[in-house]
Amino acid sequence: METLIKSLILILVLTGLGGYMTLLERVLMARMQMRYGPNRVGPFGLFQPIADGIKLLTKESFQPAGVEPLTYWLAPCISLFMALLAFVLIPFGETITIFGYTIRLYVADINAGFVFLLAFSSLAVYGVVLAGWSSNNRYALLGGLRGTAQMISYEIPMGLALLTIPLMTGTLSLPAIVDAQKDYWFVLTQPLAFIIYLITAFAETNRAPFDLPEAEQELTAGYHTEYGGMKFAMFFLAEYINILAVCSIAVTLFLGGWHGPGNIPILWFALKVAALVFLFMWVRATMPRFRYDQLMAFGWKILIPLALLNLILTAYFTLVLK
Repeated sequence: METLIKSLILILVLTGLGGYMTLLERVLMARMQMRYGPNRVGPFGLFQPIADGIKLLTKESFQPAGVEPLTYWLAPCISLFMALLAFVLIPFGETITIFGYTIRLYVADINAGFVFLLAFSSLAVYGVVLAGWSSNNRYALLGGLRGTAQMISYEIPMGLALLTIPLMTGTLSLPAIVDAQKDYWFVLTQPLAFIIYLITAFAETNRAPFDLPEAEQELTAGYHTEYGGMKFAMFFLAEYINILAVCSIAVTLFLGGWHGPGNIPILWFALKVAALVFLFMWVRATMPRFRYDQLMAFGWKILIPLALLNLILTAYFTLVLK
């Protein structure tokens, strides 16, 4: 029962945050580019995500001719479900006591949590490729193929970079990894792995400068060209929840998780995640898009060799120090 309640709270909080992240990004990009952002709906434009949600809910639902009906409807559901699934294993703190009842600040802690986290993140590619293939649209298919190649290519250096953490700690449990960072954060001992992870996180979430699957000038909108209304909103929401997920993973594995001055674990976790989310939005507002050949060459020729070298060195020094 406790697990069910935690899961429902997480779903409600994450969907709400995903909606308001759209407002935050639009406001930040407007300020960075010296223009006005949303400021009409509600005080300071705070009701803009609600207005957008109502608009998407009430839009006419359409389905182009020739689509594959089952996969066409399943694709946005898969994308959103996989984005939410990662948070099942992410610890936001140790425990809190409410009315004498001790509650763990995470939904589940399993021995192989690290492995499951990597597995969940890799399944997100199915939503992209199924959306592109089932839409019966060449531009959507190209976007889906681009997204699939990009996500698979950048998952390899991401996995190699993250493997350095269980090598150092000797555990696959995420709360145990956070506990190992009481004295120092792993970003201090694994700066290269952290940088590689951040770069690959941009590619995994299809964010600028790696947003080739959604290149408007070339593909009209990419893999979700033929989606509208709430089906499009689910893709959009999944993107922002994925940003929260990769930032939460970075905080958990490299930035000390909930550790910080004072006994306020959730606050420190939230502040660290917010700083990384700001970085994602800052990069989108300032950096131009890669060419596709540059994107693939960067992943295979630079990131994978660097991540592999870093993993070998980490394994060697861990063995020597033991």
